[in-house]
Amino acid sequence: MTKIDEVLDSISSMTVLELSELLKEFEERFGVSAVAPMAAVAAPAMAEAQDSPQEEEKTAFDVLLSDIGEKKIQVIKEVRRLTSLGLKEAKELVDSAPKPVLQGVGRDEAEAAKKALEEVGATIDLS
Repeated sequence: MTKIDEVLDSISSMTVLELSELLKEFEERFGVSAVAPMAAVAAPAMAEAQDSPQEEEKTAFDVLLSDIGEKKIQVIKEVRRLTSLGLKEAKELVDSAPKPVLQGVGRDEAEAAKKALEEVGATIDLS
């Protein structure tokens, strides 16, 4: 058995606390730092992550009516204005909140619908 094998066997039998103390002593005695090699290993991994393609920007949104607030009638009117639903269907949608009002719409349309519904007291989530 070589000296290296003996050292590795000794290290493998140490507790985490003993290994921590050994590392500190090793760094002090030989004037080295265990952090530098880790940073060198992490740098290429970070570069790979930066080189990977970014997620595509979301283009289709759902407008979810989370809570109708206190102005139910105004919310129903706004839902009817934003959709092609009749009075009965719009009322059922509002009564069954949380429920999607619009699905698969563009960012601008989703933001406009959110703003309009929030102005009448509804709570809206975009997903």
